[in-house]
Amino acid sequence: MGASRVSAREVTTPPAPGSSPSPGAVPEATAYRNLATATVGFALTFWAWNLIAPLAVPLAARTGAGSFAQSLMVAVPVLVGSLGRVPAGALTDRYGARLMFPLVTALTIVPVLLLTVVQDNFAALLVVGFFLGLGGTTFAIGIPLVNSWFPPERRGFALGVFGMGMGGVALSGYVTPRVYEHGDKLPFLLVALALAVYAVAAYLLLADRPERTVPTTPLGRRLAEAGELRVTWELSALYAIGFGGVVAFGVYLPTYLKTWYDVTPTDAGTKAAGFALVTVVFRPVGGWLADRVHPAVVTAWALGIVALFAIVQAFDPPLQPVGTLALLVMAAGLGTTSGSVFALVSQVTPQRQVGSVTGIVGAVGGLGGFLPPIVMGAIYSAKDSYAIGFMLLAMLALAGCVYAYGRMREAGAET
Repeated sequence: MGASRVSAREVTTPPAPGSSPSPGAVPEATAYRNLATATVGFALTFWAWNLIAPLAVPLAARTGAGSFAQSLMVAVPVLVGSLGRVPAGALTDRYGARLMFPLVTALTIVPVLLLTVVQDNFAALLVVGFFLGLGGTTFAIGIPLVNSWFPPERRGFALGVFGMGMGGVALSGYVTPRVYEHGDKLPFLLVALALAVYAVAAYLLLADRPERTVPTTPLGRRLAEAGELRVTWELSALYAIGFGGVVAFGVYLPTYLKTWYDVTPTDAGTKAAGFALVTVVFRPVGGWLADRVHPAVVTAWALGIVALFAIVQAFDPPLQPVGTLALLVMAAGLGTTSGSVFALVSQVTPQRQVGSVTGIVGAVGGLGGFLPPIVMGAIYSAKDSYAIGFMLLAMLALAGCVYAYGRMREAGAET
């Protein structure tokens, strides 16, 4: 049977690790191998990206950092990881994920190891946190890879599964403070080793689609072309609320729980890990629903739920059971939104620009997680309350709900 007549669901013998399948075929085993490998890498690099957040309280104590400075220490890796997705996505369009994923993973090892020697110096922690942001860029590498290997009717679910890699935040929140108790260098050495092993495995296992279009235009021009698409900025705004909310809670929730509910750092990390785990579980749910219902409708409903329970949390309910329920339902809504928005990306973005658009959308989404920790820290310092911060989240989520339902149902690919 000719390659042009091969079914999208046909299972074929995968090529040797690192090689490319024959043009025109969609070998299912190879597609899922790439999906699994990329998801594991996403989780590990996100663990590295989030190493500072679950240790913010003890690190602040060691450096004498106040509430606002502590928020800044947590937010810097988020900012850099977010902005770095723009060039990472465009470079993936040009050089492919097989090169970019192991390269970025290997480079992330450097700031992770530096964390073993800078824990008593606030300025040095900020500098290392800047470079630690490199780990947050792998999102923009994995999305175009996964998108290229799956047919449109299965992309929502596949991208949702890849998005489960953001469970690295939950992994970090749960494991990092516990390992830290047994040695203040141990979690960083453990993550560095895991990254080194993965960098080698990724180079051997990942494969780019052979028929993918390799752009020849300069990076700046490709980013400018992606920026000219209206849907780029519409998707960016929605993702800034959904994924930005996930990132913001992931990095700041331990501090919020410790400060407001007076839980121990370890317990705060555990609860934050539970929040992140719920977002991880609901991200593929959002993609799966988006494959069956219009992703804009799924996004609207999910953000509406987030808005409602953000208002509940703004009234400072007791942690058990109302506060816990409100936070977990918001986690489900934000996770669903993150999955459904990227299902929408694959529908409305020209295939050749998926990496560039993903980079911009991912960057803005990550920036959506940069400001809230700083705002929450500043609000608490000024008002001794977090209520205003949760009301702002409710307003943003409601605005996204209305826009997703009113405009994005009619959005189409713009070339």
